[in-house]
Amino acid sequence: MRALIGLGLVLAVAGCAQLGISRKASAPVPQSGTSETSMPLPKPAGRNAAALDTTTAAQRAEAAQKPASGEAKLGATIASLGDPTDPGFWMRTGLVSVESKGRIENPKTGKSAKVTLIPSGKPAGAGSEVSLPALRLLDVPLTELPELTVYRL
Repeated sequence: MRALIGLGLVLAVAGCAQLGISRKASAPVPQSGTSETSMPLPKPAGRNAAALDTTTAAQRAEAAQKPASGEAKLGATIASLGDPTDPGFWMRTGLVSVESKGRIENPKTGKSAKVTLIPSGKPAGAGSEVSLPALRLLDVPLTELPELTVYRL
């Protein structure tokens, strides 16, 4: 069943790309300490998650480090994959009203990722979108809708 859903999603995205349809909501958000120009953009020919994830090993290692202290739990949210061509570590969520640094955690595995929290303009319970690199760092299958815990740093 998952394979059929995944195949349908791939075909829909490919069809939109051929028609020139895009759902890009905003410009890519760089991870703290990086700039938009220092993070390579994914190649349009990328056909899988590894090809679209342009983060470096150093960026992934930095994002995976848990802070020693000074974070506030904002709550939990159901997450889905955001635009896979937007590079970096980010989450669009209704749990914040201003852009800020944060961390998301998969409570099932304990893995976490430092992200830029971007206001979605939706209610807090409306769910969130997460970048491809962040979901990969959390070891979340891209077709899953996991519940993630969100912290502000």
